Amino acid sequence: MMTTRVSPPTGTTPPQRWRDTLLLLGLLVLVLAGLAGLAAATGWQETRDQLLRLGPLQMALLLGLSLVNYAMRGLRWHLFARRVGLPPDLVRDMRHYLGGFLMSVTPGRVGELVRVRWIRRETGLTLERTAPLFLMDRAGDLVAMALILAGALALSTSGIAGAVPLAALALAAAAIATNSRLLTALITRTYRVVGRWHRLFGRLRGMARTLAHFSHSGVLAGAVALGLVGWLAEGYAFYLLLAWLGADTSVATAMAIFVFATLAGGLTGAPGGLGGAEATMIALLTLEGLPPETSIAATAVIRVTTLWFAIGIGAAIFPVAERLSKRKMHAVENR
Repeated sequence: MMTTRVSPPTGTTPPQRWRDTLLLLGLLVLVLAGLAGLAAATGWQETRDQLLRLGPLQMALLLGLSLVNYAMRGLRWHLFARRVGLPPDLVRDMRHYLGGFLMSVTPGRVGELVRVRWIRRETGLTLERTAPLFLMDRAGDLVAMALILAGALALSTSGIAGAVPLAALALAAAAIATNSRLLTALITRTYRVVGRWHRLFGRLRGMARTLAHFSHSGVLAGAVALGLVGWLAEGYAFYLLLAWLGADTSVATAMAIFVFATLAGGLTGAPGGLGGAEATMIALLTLEGLPPETSIAATAVIRVTTLWFAIGIGAAIFPVAERLSKRKMHAVENR
């Protein structure tokens, strides 16, 4: 019986995972220490009283709105997956997308490329064909968040210094990263300057050309719509949280603060925006006139019900996705 040779899958190696885990734990300790220090300076009792305002039903609603975000973005991943030629399988695509959340705390979230590894194992599609999915997913989030931030700023009576340039930067980055012709030209020009690593640049050009599959206006419109619904759900969750904690903040202002802090945290390059997002959120809430204990409590809760909830979902699904992908890979090898 002939066997089909399968190239070693790409992805995060075990030593890299250990390094990422240690980095995550170190950043988490620093963030927790910072929040604890602020709570101690403000008064433990005051912060505790704010947290006790939230009951099980309220926490369930916050988590439910986060699930809406994850579901919408998972559907967007499914939409993109169809464009690169993957057989239609919503369950498979949602498993890959949600399982990849475990790796969202790697620097720059590059660990989420594990989704590409699973796809390669299960379908045999090449890296050049599927890697652009990762780029389109990131770009989809940037576009949705930039549009929400711009709209929220227009409706809010409060301004955020640097918010407009940040929204413009996010849109520009998304436009450049998803422009097939522009990226292909940039890669070709870079290769001519470097004059080496022919195979690497050849693969990069192949990936850039694959982006043309996503240029259909209907696909882009659907992707933006799904991203908007998802991120609006989490922004609204932040508004509800502030209201439950007694803050008199408008929906537009709450959404602007949430999205701006999330984008600002991402710019730091830290895993999951840890540290940067929390510091930005607390600072903006304080500038809005909220007492420190409310700002600290709101920031801690929203990060638990968004970032850490997503990591928890990823931790539950990751082993399943890994096991199924290996099983299907072995089935291909033994044909």
